[in-house]
Amino acid sequence: MEQALQSFLARHVQGVPPKSAAAVLELTAEGGTVPFIARYRKEKTGNLDEVQIRAVIETFETYQEVVKRKAFLVKEIGEQNNLTPELQKRIELSWDLTELEEIYKPFKKKKKTKATIAREAGLEPLANWIWEKGHGQSTDADTMEMKAKNFLNPTKKIVTYDDALKGSQDIIVEKIANDPLLREVVVKNYFEQGKAVAKAAKGYKPNSKYEMYAKDYSEPVKNLLEERSSHRYMAMKRGWEEEELSVDINADDEMLLKTYEKFATSTPDNPVGTFLKESARLALNVYVVPSVKNEVHAKLKEKSDEHAIKVFTENVKRVLLGSPYGPKCVLGVDPGLRTGCKVALVDKGGNYVSYTVMHTLGEGAEKKATALISEVTKQIKIEAIAVGNGTAGRETEIFLKKILKELGKDKEIPVIMVNESGASVYSASEVARAEFPDLDVTVKGAISIARRLQDPLAELVKIDPKSIGVGQYQHDVNQTSLKKGLEAVVESCVNNVGVDVNTASTSLLSFVSGIGPALAGAIVEHRKKNGLFQDRSELMKVPRFSTKIYEQAAGFLRILNGKVFLDSTGIHPERYSAIRDMAADLNANINELVGDGAKKLLAARTKWAGVVGEYTFDDMIKELEKPGRDPRDPFKVFSFKDDIFEVKDLKEGMICPGIVTNVTNFGAFVDIGVHQDGLVHISEIAHKFVDDPRKVVNPGDQVNVKVLKVDLAKNQIALSMKLDAAPEYKPVRDFKENQKPRGDFKPRTDQRPGGGRPSQGPSSSGPRSQQQGQRPSGPPRPAASPFNNPFAALLNQGNNKK
Repeated sequence: MEQALQSFLARHVQGVPPKSAAAVLELTAEGGTVPFIARYRKEKTGNLDEVQIRAVIETFETYQEVVKRKAFLVKEIGEQNNLTPELQKRIELSWDLTELEEIYKPFKKKKKTKATIAREAGLEPLANWIWEKGHGQSTDADTMEMKAKNFLNPTKKIVTYDDALKGSQDIIVEKIANDPLLREVVVKNYFEQGKAVAKAAKGYKPNSKYEMYAKDYSEPVKNLLEERSSHRYMAMKRGWEEEELSVDINADDEMLLKTYEKFATSTPDNPVGTFLKESARLALNVYVVPSVKNEVHAKLKEKSDEHAIKVFTENVKRVLLGSPYGPKCVLGVDPGLRTGCKVALVDKGGNYVSYTVMHTLGEGAEKKATALISEVTKQIKIEAIAVGNGTAGRETEIFLKKILKELGKDKEIPVIMVNESGASVYSASEVARAEFPDLDVTVKGAISIARRLQDPLAELVKIDPKSIGVGQYQHDVNQTSLKKGLEAVVESCVNNVGVDVNTASTSLLSFVSGIGPALAGAIVEHRKKNGLFQDRSELMKVPRFSTKIYEQAAGFLRILNGKVFLDSTGIHPERYSAIRDMAADLNANINELVGDGAKKLLAARTKWAGVVGEYTFDDMIKELEKPGRDPRDPFKVFSFKDDIFEVKDLKEGMICPGIVTNVTNFGAFVDIGVHQDGLVHISEIAHKFVDDPRKVVNPGDQVNVKVLKVDLAKNQIALSMKLDAAPEYKPVRDFKENQKPRGDFKPRTDQRPGGGRPSQGPSSSGPRSQQQGQRPSGPPRPAASPFNNPFAALLNQGNNKK
C-alpha cells in the first residue's frame, strides 16, 4: 500500500492497523463483500468489524476522489499557465476536497466578472498603481482622479474618471476577495466563533412547531456541528424552507472588517486609503461573507445529515432485528371499522392459507365473530393473533381478547399488536402483486401483519426502509447517502441472522452476501422447479451461481434438515474438512461435537487454531454449541393498557406500558396505544445523566412510562421513564449509611446545623466555582418543559398512527 494512502487512512480511520486496512482493500478488490470479509476473513483483517471495514472502503473511495481532483487541478491550472511551484506544492500537500476547491476557486472558469471586464478595458495598471500607493510603495504625487484620466476608453464604456476608478476598484475587490489566507481568517471565525441565528419570518404560524426558534434564538455553530445538537439545525433549516423562520449565520464582522482594511492599505487616512478600505468592505461583505455563510450552512447540513442517517440506520437495525415470534400459525388482522377487519391465516412457514372478513360493529357482530374464531381455532391450532396498530387497532385488540376469554382460549392464544408502518407500501408494491396477484390490497396487508409477527426481518426487507418510520427527519437528508447507509444496514442484518434458502423470499435472498435481486429470483425459480435444496453444493446448479458467489454466500445460507448437518450452521463449507479432521482426531462423529460436545475440541485449541486461525476456531466452536443460533432476542408478549384508546383518555400521572418506536438525539418516542406516540425527553429517561438516549433505550424495547403532560391542541404527549422519585442525593464525601469513622472523631465546630460544607468566614474569597468542563455535583436539574424540543413535533408528524 502506497505511503500517501496509508497516511490518509491513518488520519480518517483511526484504530485500524495499516496491515488490516490493506487486507480489506485487497479482499474488496477480489470481490469480497463486507459481511463475508467481517465473518470469514478475520485472520486477514485482524478481526475488524463491519463498521471498520466499511469505513476503510469508504475512506479509500474518498482518497481516490481526492487524487483525481488533485490531478485535475494541476492539469487545469497548468494549462492556464498559472501553476507556480508554490501552488503546485500546496496542491500536493492538500488532502482535503474542500481545501482543494478553495485553491481552485481563483482559477475556475466562470462567466465574465466585473474585474474581468475592467481588465479587458485596460484598467489593471491603474488598479496596481492605487494598490501600491495605498501600501506606500509609490511616491507618485498624482491624485487618483488625475491618474484615472489616462485610462479613459470610450469604446470600452470608460467615459469618465469615475468609470475608470470604479473598474479599478472591481479589480482590487476581486484581488482581496480571492486572497486564500485572508479568507481562511473569515472561515475560522465563522466556524469557531459564529452563531446560527433564527427568528420568526412572515410565514410564521400560531402554535408553530418552530416556537422555540421564533424569538431571536441563537446557538454557536460549534455546538450545532456536534452529534447531540445537529437535529436543532435540521429543525431551523426546515422552518426556513417552510418560510416560518429566517435563519442566518453571524460572526465577529467588525473584527473581520478591520483585518480586511489592514490588508488593503497601510495608509488608511488619505483618499487612497479610504478608497481601498471601501474596496475591502465590498470584498468582505459582498463576496467573502456570503460565500463563507454558504460554506457553514453546507457543513452544518452535511454533519446533520451524517448524524441523522446514523440515527436512522441504527433505529432501522433495531427494528429489523426485532424479536421473531417464530414459525407458528398466526391469524393476521388488518383492522377496519366500516368495511370490517380482513383476517388472513398464515401457516408456520409464512405461507398464506385463506382469508375472511370479520366485523366488529353492527348488530350481531360479536356473535358472528365469536363463531368465526371458535370454528377456526377448532380446525387449526392458532398460536397467536397479530393485529395491526393502525386505525381501530386497539378497539379490535380488545374485541378479540374479549372473544378469546369467552371461549376460554385467552391464555393459549395471545393477541399481539404489530407495528404496521409501511404495510400499505408493501400491499401496493410490485413484490406483493407478484406474490398475491388476485388478492385485495387489504388482505395483503393482513398477511404482512401476520408475517411481521413471525419474522420481522423477513417481511420488512420487502419495503423501502424509509417507510418503517424510525428516522430523524430522513426526508431532509442527502438521499444518496441515506440509501447507501440503509442498504448497508439491511445487508448486515440479513447476513448476521442467516437465511433459510428453502423458505426465503426473493426479497430476503437478494440481501445475502454476493446475491442480488436477479440471482435471488433464479434461486427461487430453481427451488420451484427442482424442489428443496438438500445441501449447499446444490446451489452451484442454479444458473449464474458462480464459484465466487458460492464463496461469498454459502456461509449465510442455511439448509435445515438436509443431507449435511453443517449446512444448518454458519460454518463456511471451506471449513468442513477441518471439522471432519477434528472429529476424526477425537474418534468421534460430527454429531457428537454438537452442543456441549463442542467443548471436547477446546483441549486441542492450540493445534486447530494454528490450522484455521484463532478467530475462525472460536467461531466454529460457537456454531457447534448452538447450531444455526438466532442472534435476536427471545420474543416477549406485550399488551397495552386496556382502558386507554385515544389521547383524550390520558391523565397526568398515569403509568402506561409502551413500546419504543423511535430514538433520537433528544429523546425517545413511545407508543402507548393511543394512535399518537409520546415523547420521553432525554432529561426524563433516567434519574442519572444521559448523554445519548440510545445507550438506554432502542426501538422495540418494552418500557413503562408516566404521563407528564397532554397537549390536546397540539396532539402532543410528554412522558417520563422516571416512575419513582429521584434517589436521595448524598455527596461522595458523606459517610455511607451505618459506616463509622476510624479512630477518635470530633465534629467540626464550623459546620452548619445538620452537617455539610463549612460556612465561609470573613477571609473567604466566596463560594468555590465548578471546575471547567465538569458537571455540577448534585441531582440533575429537571427539564424546563416536557415539550422543550420543537423538533419532536416534526418527528411526531411521521409517528402519527393511522
